[in-house]
Amino acid sequence: MSDTTASMRRKIAGAGDLESVVRTMKAVAASSIGQYENSVSALADYYRAVELGLGACFRERGPAPLVPERKGQTDAGAIGAVVFGSDQGLVGQFNEVVSDYAVKTLAALSGKAEVWAVGERVHERLADAGLAPIGLFPVPNSVKAITQLVGQIQIESEQHRAKGEYVRLYVFHNRPQSAALYEPVSQRLLPLDAQWEQGLAKVPWPAKSLPEIMCSGTATLGALIREYLFISLFRACAESLASENASRLAAMQRAEKNIDELLEDLNRTFHRLRQSGIDEELFDVISGFEALTTKG
Repeated sequence: MSDTTASMRRKIAGAGDLESVVRTMKAVAASSIGQYENSVSALADYYRAVELGLGACFRERGPAPLVPERKGQTDAGAIGAVVFGSDQGLVGQFNEVVSDYAVKTLAALSGKAEVWAVGERVHERLADAGLAPIGLFPVPNSVKAITQLVGQIQIESEQHRAKGEYVRLYVFHNRPQSAALYEPVSQRLLPLDAQWEQGLAKVPWPAKSLPEIMCSGTATLGALIREYLFISLFRACAESLASENASRLAAMQRAEKNIDELLEDLNRTFHRLRQSGIDEELFDVISGFEALTTKG
């Protein structure tokens, strides 16, 4: 009986240690969600400034297209795509959701897809689905690391685009929703949409004095477009990381609940075994006492 209760003690201690780990991971995930969501919110003012600058350039440039397009160019040709996933586990169906969405969306578009994966796990999922990525980037582990990642993506994707290897560029990622939920979304970054340009050109300047485009208008416009692409990729990465940690937080909450239920069962079993052992010892004592009394 002592071996059985000792075994139960070890199980209870192990479950308690596991619960401490889960609570730590839960706290880390909750903290990470906050910093990534704050980074997305912090982009709003900067994005607004870039939009105003683009609008000023489009108004000055007039209705002429930024880059002359051939008929049907935006609906034909190879496709470049960046898919944000995760490098770590305990995220539920996070990678499956975004990879399946990317595969389905790209299959509905005409043209061969060239994909860059952010995260080893989503890389594996895309390869298994027959959409082998041509590049793999590690998932950043902090807000500061996002900037370096986005810079690498911009450099490599621009090199391929300059060689004419793709015409359109899409980004796929999970976007956080309420109650630790998320949904897969996509955005076409290139080529720039004419309707989008016209919309920005109509945005009124917030001050009475209209802006003046310094230096070369083309150079200024090119710099602002690069900033627009940077912001779009940065936001996609930050939202993906927020969704990843939200998924991990939900997984840790489920694990914590399961461990609590397990501990309750183990403690109940332990007390039952311990009480059974005490009852047996008392029975032996009473039996011995009665035996001695009878002999006397």
